Amino acid sequence: MLSPQTEAELADVIRDATGSLAIQGGGTRGVAVAGDLLATSGISGITLFEPGAMTVVARAGTPLAEIEKAVAAENQRLAFEPMDYRALLGTTGEPTIGGVMAANVSGPRRISVGAARDFLLGVRYVDGMGQIVKNGGRVMKNVTGYDLVKLMAGAHGTLGVLSEVSLKVLPCPETEATLVLHGLDDTAAIAALAHALGSPYEVSAAAHDPVGKETLLRLEGFSQSVSYRTEQLKSLLGGEISVEEGSTGRWAAWRDVSCFADMDGDIWRVSCKPSEGPALAAKAGALGVRYDWAGGLIWMHTSAGYDLRAALGAYDGHATLVRGTGQPRFEPEDAGVARITAGLRARFDPRALLNSGLMG
Repeated sequence: MLSPQTEAELADVIRDATGSLAIQGGGTRGVAVAGDLLATSGISGITLFEPGAMTVVARAGTPLAEIEKAVAAENQRLAFEPMDYRALLGTTGEPTIGGVMAANVSGPRRISVGAARDFLLGVRYVDGMGQIVKNGGRVMKNVTGYDLVKLMAGAHGTLGVLSEVSLKVLPCPETEATLVLHGLDDTAAIAALAHALGSPYEVSAAAHDPVGKETLLRLEGFSQSVSYRTEQLKSLLGGEISVEEGSTGRWAAWRDVSCFADMDGDIWRVSCKPSEGPALAAKAGALGVRYDWAGGLIWMHTSAGYDLRAALGAYDGHATLVRGTGQPRFEPEDAGVARITAGLRARFDPRALLNSGLMG
């Protein structure tokens, strides 16, 4: 295993490489790629934290827990609430901030505040030629030119290996509450979630459990505001509704898809139009289904080796195999997108060293 301890050492490793490199942060997402293992966990440490500016800068191998602890001490948080894959995938180790950003890992709050990439202010990374590149900064601003920051988020290390990231953090809310709508089928539940999100009552998460027929809406903020919005939403939506105070544990379990963690078989992550979610779930042939992002994200549990993409057919979205074998991890790209992707990789990693084959 190659384990550089500094950005300069990382650049040397990539520059001198003669074959494929499998990039790994904390090793918690179980991604298997051919090549020599290149671990970035040694490039670690928070280099700057300015609570007043709500900005943190950390090396890519810094454990996520270390950053969350540091910002929590100032009553702040990573608002995109990144998922912890360890229970679902049966992995160990510590998630790193570089891995989170490389995979654009975003939790239930994405529908209200945005994805991980929306909190990424700047990056430093090493490209496939071993060159150190810096893009972005430490403040959110509109600029011209190439936005390499957003490009690196979600590239899964195929365009460059992150060495440092600058992030925006947000204050923690005073309180939170979850409205639980009872007894709705999938179609009615997704319609209710859409109705709530279209209201002025600032819903921060929206999900549905078809098994328990529980439809969830999270509200966060000042206590008086949360109380007012809770009553307004109850009046707006009607039906049987209960309210849970301090529901952090429930949402952490939902974020991490804990309901599928101990089940055998494959786990898929389906992105789609929320309005199309119930129809897709109905024809999927899945053993279990959970909706997040108001129906825009569907977690599906299937039997091992099941071809979910064939069952779903054509739709406006894509399915990612999170746990399992026998199918490509990522949805094959159409011809136009594939040409753009190939062009980017030829520019950033002309020797095809970095996580080669991971994304097609």
